[in-house]
Amino acid sequence: MTVTVIILTKNEAMHIERAIASIATFADRCMVVDSGSTDNTVALAEAHGAQVVCNPWTNYATQFNWALSQLDSGTDWVLRLDADEIISEALAEEIARGLSNVPAATAGIFLQRRMTFMGQPIRYGGVFPLQVLRLFRYGAGRCENRWMDEHIIVDGPTQVFKGELLDDNLHGLTWWTDKHNHYASREVIDLLNLEFGFIPHETVANLQERRQVGVKRWIKEHVYARLPGGSRAFLYFLYRYVIRFGFLDGKNGTAFHVLQGFWYRYLVDAKITEVRSYMQKTRKSAPEAIKHVLGIDVSAQKDD
Repeated sequence: MTVTVIILTKNEAMHIERAIASIATFADRCMVVDSGSTDNTVALAEAHGAQVVCNPWTNYATQFNWALSQLDSGTDWVLRLDADEIISEALAEEIARGLSNVPAATAGIFLQRRMTFMGQPIRYGGVFPLQVLRLFRYGAGRCENRWMDEHIIVDGPTQVFKGELLDDNLHGLTWWTDKHNHYASREVIDLLNLEFGFIPHETVANLQERRQVGVKRWIKEHVYARLPGGSRAFLYFLYRYVIRFGFLDGKNGTAFHVLQGFWYRYLVDAKITEVRSYMQKTRKSAPEAIKHVLGIDVSAQKDD
């Protein structure tokens, strides 16, 4: 069984060597899709045996699905990996030994993702480890057509591997907050799209399968999205920090839960209010308001 790993990059010189090294024992091919790095990401990736292709950036879903279209029919399995992620030794061994025993009907495999923040593993808050579908048969899966929090959708049964996928970004807080500011703008698009339907809506929301990702997305779209803006961010933080024992993650963990579980969610709601206010004042559509207020042209996303 051949495994092709796809990594999307832009200025990932800090992480790319580590990511490629973590897949060395099982990957037959690594495709790095770069969207205009100005550091030595491309040179480092090529030096470590990756095939590098370049493509302009729209959003993650569009870029990843474009990468899939560049693979040939000789590909058996595809692994989606972010540049700042690492395949643990246990998971690498599980992939190398286990794929040959996976039933022919299995279309995708969930991995256990664990996050670190400021060098500390996050163990509480009810969010980690998170099962994410990252490994799938070529031709049986693709990325959701959305702007934020995109997941792989597969056509067929799935199973779970026990090994961990580690999310361990080495940048500091200034980089992290800037990144999440951009994330907040992208999430505004998906939340407003639930109401106005200006782009095709795809979702992994599913209660019947009882998968962690599907249940969380269903709650987000059918419960959280209908709660009052602002207050829902505070309620979510209380859930994570108090009810799910996020306070046990210590000093750095507290910073993570406050920033990612409250500040980020409140920022999303504040940006939604800003876009709605512009719509009311100008009588503009949601896409027009998003372009003016957030600087994002949603028409640029292809219907994949």
